[in-house]
Amino acid sequence: MRFEGSFLDIKPDGRLECGICWWVYDPAAGDDVRAVPPGVAFADLPADWCCPGCDAPKFKFMAIE
Repeated sequence: MRFEGSFLDIKPDGRLECGICWWVYDPAAGDDVRAVPPGVAFADLPADWCCPGCDAPKFKFMAIE
């Protein structure tokens, strides 16, 4: 499934924000809640990854940079 911001040219270090709870995924920080180490681009997150703030699916995220 493609995410809502997939039409944009998202860089590997680009940050994305959840459209539901506004939690920001920053590849430089990773995701401690879902055990994603720093350096993992949003596009490389596992298919079943979801927002640690509200459990929204990946397609609810939008690029903020």
